[in-house]
Amino acid sequence: MATKIRLARHGHKDYAYYHIVVADSRSPRDGKIIERIGSYNPNNNPAKVDLKFDRALYWVNVGAQPTDTVRNILSGEGVLLMKHLNGGVAKGAFSEEEAQKRFEAWKAQKDAKNGKISKAEADKKAAVAAALLAQEVETNKAKAAEVAKKRQDAADALAAAAVEAAQEAAAVEAEANGEAAE
Repeated sequence: MATKIRLARHGHKDYAYYHIVVADSRSPRDGKIIERIGSYNPNNNPAKVDLKFDRALYWVNVGAQPTDTVRNILSGEGVLLMKHLNGGVAKGAFSEEEAQKRFEAWKAQKDAKNGKISKAEADKKAAVAAALLAQEVETNKAKAAEVAKKRQDAADALAAAAVEAAQEAAAVEAEANGEAAE
């Protein structure tokens, strides 16, 4: 039986994520599978890959052929490198400890690179958020000044109306006192 390691689509329209599966090459894309060995979510930055490393390595070692996309994913996770290193151990080129040491060095280098990417992405988001916050603070200050001006104008109008009413009352009273004196 010819086996393939490929992606099975899940999710909904405009938000696809994939299961990494081992299946017979003749079965449909989302049909019967032999084993699910991981998942791949390209909607994140960087894309999130959750892989059962030992099962992926097993299937690659027994001859399952990955598709192009899955080959890139397995390469990025180090499965193909480990297969290559295990081939060197089998030929006697170096020991198992040396293979593990080389793999760990590669993994550390990859994690450092991904850490820089994630940090840069987080810094960019923080800068955008700070800019939006500063813009919102300025907008709020302008609105507060406008509201204070409207309140002051209303208070001034109310005070002017009170003064005018007091003058009118004084005039009416003076007129009433003038008529009473006559």
